Amino acid sequence: MIRTHDAAGRDLSALVEDFFRTTFATDNPLITEAVRRMLAAGGKRLRPRLALLAAEAGGGDPRAHLALAAYMELIHVGTLIHDDVVDGAQMRRGVNATAVDYGNRVSVLAGDYLFAWIFKNVTADYPAPIPHILSATLADITDGEVLQLRARGNLRLTVDGYVEIVDKKTAALFAASAECGAITVGAPALVCAALREYGKNLGIAFQMLDDVLDLTADEGALGKPVGNDLRERKVTIPLILALASGGTELRHEAERFFSSDATSADLAAAARLARAIVAAGGASKTHDAIEGYVERAKAALPALGNVPARAELGTLADGLARDSSRRTR
Repeated sequence: MIRTHDAAGRDLSALVEDFFRTTFATDNPLITEAVRRMLAAGGKRLRPRLALLAAEAGGGDPRAHLALAAYMELIHVGTLIHDDVVDGAQMRRGVNATAVDYGNRVSVLAGDYLFAWIFKNVTADYPAPIPHILSATLADITDGEVLQLRARGNLRLTVDGYVEIVDKKTAALFAASAECGAITVGAPALVCAALREYGKNLGIAFQMLDDVLDLTADEGALGKPVGNDLRERKVTIPLILALASGGTELRHEAERFFSSDATSADLAAAARLARAIVAAGGASKTHDAIEGYVERAKAALPALGNVPARAELGTLADGLARDSSRRTR
């Protein structure tokens, strides 16, 4: 994991964890317990780190904006709680999905309550345009989820169609985290726009890497079963790229798999299809795409000038590309 530090040398990730441990609580004890349980299961905390690094890049003290950074992670947690209900997921980050322990009804209400609690605090504590950016982002995330549901099992999904889904479902919150971190410290419009562009492209690259890991990582590292996306009939970028060059045998195997009923027997079939996708170059071609989006992210950074956070943001992007290389080469 890449570690990011503020100007005083303190680990920004540790600051976020301290904030969650000592400060986070809603007015509903059950929901607080469910959210804390999800937070304790881990996560990369990329969204809050982006917000804090952007605040530093804009000339502010990142330690003064931990609440805003925390809200970015909590929005993400709320979407995960809802995702697991929609997908019928059993595991998340190596522990039971929230719906497994609390049931679908409580999970849906917990996600709804968490979103409302976040926006109650954001609108009270932050001026425009931050509340508008975050509300628009949540709308984009929901739209992206609907697009993904409609594309489920569609082996004709194009790269452009996939990127449209990912741009909304994942990259929108990365972009908003970076942009709002800069806005809250009064950074110039050019810097805010550059950080939004950086966050968007980093978010797309991150989701592409997550899609590769679903095929190549072991369950312990992934925190959920390998091939989970395939069993949920999600058409992800490694599959799209493999189908483009993998010949008729791979396409027929994918068609048979996606047309079958989703059952526990999918475990072996999903593993076979995952191996076929990797063998057809799906993972290596995805790595090339990831590198392209990483370079786009880094191309936005010169607008920040020679601030220390620029180097940290570049390192963050390079680390993602290295992780991709280890998983695909």
